[in-house]
This record gives sequence, C-alpha cells and structure tokens, in this order.
Amino acid sequence: MSAVDDLIAAGRALVDAGLSPGSSGNVSVRDGDRLLMTGTGTRLGALRPDDVAVLDLDGVALGGARPSKEVALHVAMYARNPAHTAVVHVHSPSTVALSCLEPWAPHSAVPPLTPYTLMRVGQVPLLGFVPPGDPRMGALITDCPHPFRAALLANHGAVVSGDDLEGAVDSTVELEEACRIALLTHGRERRLIAAEHVRAITDRWGTPWSETPSLS
Repeated sequence: MSAVDDLIAAGRALVDAGLSPGSSGNVSVRDGDRLLMTGTGTRLGALRPDDVAVLDLDGVALGGARPSKEVALHVAMYARNPAHTAVVHVHSPSTVALSCLEPWAPHSAVPPLTPYTLMRVGQVPLLGFVPPGDPRMGALITDCPHPFRAALLANHGAVVSGDDLEGAVDSTVELEEACRIALLTHGRERRLIAAEHVRAITDRWGTPWSETPSLS
C-alpha cells in the first residue's frame, strides 16, 4: 500500500477503536522528505486521498488538502523522536478525562498499573494547556524535560509517535486503555508495579521511564 493508503487505514482503525469522535483528531506519516497529514475538519473514519495534506518536514504546506491546525504538534513530535515515522493525536474519552486531572507524577500522568502500557508506551507526561492550533503547542513537546513517545495535553487529549503508523495506532489504543484503568482506580488504594519491575520492563522494551517516586 502507499503511504496515503496507510494513512486512510490508520484513520479507520482509530475510529473503529472508538478513539476519534466526530471530526476530532489527526494523523500524519513521514514519507521520505515530506509529511502526509489528515486535513482540517476531516473524519478519520471516512478519509479519501484528497483529504490528505502534503507538507515539508518543517510543516510548510506543499499541496493537497488544507492541513490541520495542529501541524506544530506533529512536527515537534518528529523532531523529538527522529526515528519515528508516524504521529497520532486523538481526543479519546479516557485520555481527555485523565488530562483534566492532576498528574500522578511529574514524569507521567499515568501510573504503572499494567505491564502492557510500560511495554508499549512507557511514561506519559502531562503537558500544559494552550488552545488547539496555538503555535506554542510545538513548544510544549520540545520543552518537556522528560523523554517520551506519548503525552497527554492538558484538558485536550493525547499525542503519540511510533516507528510506523500501525505501531502508533496500537500505542494510542494501549494508552486509552491505560488511562481508563487509571480513572477506574483513581482515589482508591492502588497496587502499583514495583519500581524494580518497572525498570526491568522498560529497559527490556526500550521505552522511556524516569525514576518512580513514592506515590500511590
């Protein structure tokens, strides 16, 4: 399949997973020296080739559809994780809900409750709030002191990068589930994965994790 076909398939997968209500969210893929990104106002479950914007690696539009107003978010994620070739941004229910709460720890809004999130995503810092489309959105990504491949945007949703589109989509699905579990257990006496096991898992899978504080 072409990169456009892959982008269309990723959009459908996100909608099928219940992670992109209405026309919310956007997806991009790096294709050589250009970015392909879902256009503004498009529904990810009904993408067509002419709904795809073509940009250079700095986010400057080259053709195709009008790009999403959140281009800066995607460009910053590629700059942060240069080996990654895909970025997903969603307003999925559990990621939005958890992004409205105070974070579990400075380096991760999501506590270490299941090994699968640690394997697929690692730590998930909560970034500050700026209005959607604000150019400062990119600075939220670049200025974060913690390594990450997924983050929550305060009162907004999630952004995830991956080796490829399939990986980015899978990680986004895993993050939504992790946020749902965090919400279900919020305010209760939780049993977290011990710090030594967190370190062993993230080291084994190559996912980012900073030192775990003594929090519940």
